[in-house]
Amino acid sequence: MKIWRFAILFSLILVGGLVVNAWEYLGEARVERKELRAFPKQVGTWEQAGGDKQFNNETMAVLKASDYLLRDYRGADGRTVNFYVGYYASQRDGATYHSPLNCLPGAGWVMSEPGSITISPKGKAPFVANRYIIQNGATKDLLVYWYQGRGRTVASEYWGKIYTVVDSVSMRRSDGAMVRITTPVTNSEPAALQAAANLAAEASTILPEFIPD
Repeated sequence: MKIWRFAILFSLILVGGLVVNAWEYLGEARVERKELRAFPKQVGTWEQAGGDKQFNNETMAVLKASDYLLRDYRGADGRTVNFYVGYYASQRDGATYHSPLNCLPGAGWVMSEPGSITISPKGKAPFVANRYIIQNGATKDLLVYWYQGRGRTVASEYWGKIYTVVDSVSMRRSDGAMVRITTPVTNSEPAALQAAANLAAEASTILPEFIPD
């Protein structure tokens, strides 16, 4: 009986070693995508306001994103919404998206009223995103964000990492992105939430061209 147990354990270890070695040898599967700088200047009723913003070298050294977009959009009512996408072609070597839960407090932002919101893109399945009120001095914004890649859209960073590990083995892919939307909270928080949800719904139908399924 002990010999059989040893044989089974040895076989599992051997197979596991072969899988890991094959995984390392084959590397990541190649996926085709558009660069984020080509993201449409008009998204639904939203139009780009100003030029694309750029991070400095210090921020990029920490961010380690393969590609990113940081852009303002203006709605028909004049409201401005900031749209950020940080894309990582591979997360195998430690480069990965940075959770706002870690980055924003470190930059002086206070996060409150945690919750979730359901985004309902036209012609696609609804998905759940995170929502917060963030404040830095007199500046008060509404924040909506989620993680996307390989056909998955999730709010939880923990599930996002679990899926990344699973997909690395099953699909040979660990590419993915964090999508973040912020807009000022002035007279009405519901109005800010509605605006963020609207842009999120419109943008999410386009994002697979830049964040491959």
